[in-house]
Amino acid sequence: MPASGAHILVYPYPASGHIIPLLDLTHRLLTRGLNVTVVITPNNSSLLHPLLSSYPSSSLQTLVLPTPSWPTTSSSNRLLNMMRGLRELHYPALLSWFQSHPSPAVAILSDFLLGWTQQLASEVGVPRVVFSSSATLSLCISYALWTDLPKIEYLHNVNFQLSFLKIPNCPTYPGCQVSRIYREGKEGNPDWELFRSCVLEDKASWGVVFNSTIELERDYIDHITKDVGHDRVWAVGPLLPSDDDLAWSTSRGGTTAVPTYELLTWLNSRRDDSVVYVCFGSRQVLNSKQTDVLATGLEKSGIHFIWSLLVDELGVGIRVGENIENIPESTKLAQLFDESVNGTGPQRMKARELREAVMNAVSKGGSSDKDLDGFVNSINELKRNVETAV
Repeated sequence: MPASGAHILVYPYPASGHIIPLLDLTHRLLTRGLNVTVVITPNNSSLLHPLLSSYPSSSLQTLVLPTPSWPTTSSSNRLLNMMRGLRELHYPALLSWFQSHPSPAVAILSDFLLGWTQQLASEVGVPRVVFSSSATLSLCISYALWTDLPKIEYLHNVNFQLSFLKIPNCPTYPGCQVSRIYREGKEGNPDWELFRSCVLEDKASWGVVFNSTIELERDYIDHITKDVGHDRVWAVGPLLPSDDDLAWSTSRGGTTAVPTYELLTWLNSRRDDSVVYVCFGSRQVLNSKQTDVLATGLEKSGIHFIWSLLVDELGVGIRVGENIENIPESTKLAQLFDESVNGTGPQRMKARELREAVMNAVSKGGSSDKDLDGFVNSINELKRNVETAV
């Protein structure tokens, strides 16, 4: 590793919704002079190709570790099985890597589902930083839930409403909306205790980085800073490619059914605010009936749309919809889209205000840009401390 910037180990949870934003952050860390080793599993290694082609091996290296097979446990939950399998398989490999590397990382930056890396970090004597790929509020709630431990039997009462009174401006949730892992377990259950230990280890970590911005979640960022008891909290999001970084924006996340350049060409031929984007994420897969109903509604709405959907575990399909016919906008779906596209509703106006705030946050000198610089400075300070100690 070159002597200029500090060396950091980046470890994403092996799912696309977790890997892609952490690689977006890795891209920014590399542009700011840090040296990075990324832990990746073979089935996700292709997601690293755009970065590997953009940076020299002296700045970016990979540590390919095997994908766990499902361990024989009582758990039927794929998430919990993966969390357990990663720890059992990767902990000894990472420990060996730290002990044998000529210039090991001065910190571990790992996904919030990899709480056990806090123990690893303690064993090798480096700080661990949690990366949250989603909203700050969700981590605030997770910390509160697994720390305060409301009685599980209450959550099965259809009329029970759970309040998180310590979190400012926090919604109240019906018991049925609380984490299924929490509701369906109990203290002493191996799965329940596994997830709780993950959350508590996250909370005990040296720092936390959010894929969010203070303009959107000021109350929750302030709360979690008080909750963890230190100010090593950085909101660096939203982590998206910049408009002038075309090479990265068109290659990140792997391939799609419609090539990126074709999609961008189509979008550029439409007027501003005339296209609706539809996506349910990678974990929600519609059945054939639901897909047909949604397709019919989109087409009858008479609007331009982009519909991103998972076609299998390895690919994403993109359907592009033209304004195919002038159908009377009498359906609820059409009215909803009309309000969204034409900007007539208060939600649309609020969205415009938030968009402007977010764009300012990620621009040069904005809050997210400053937090990212602050995080990089803190990591480089760790390197200087190590060099001074030696």
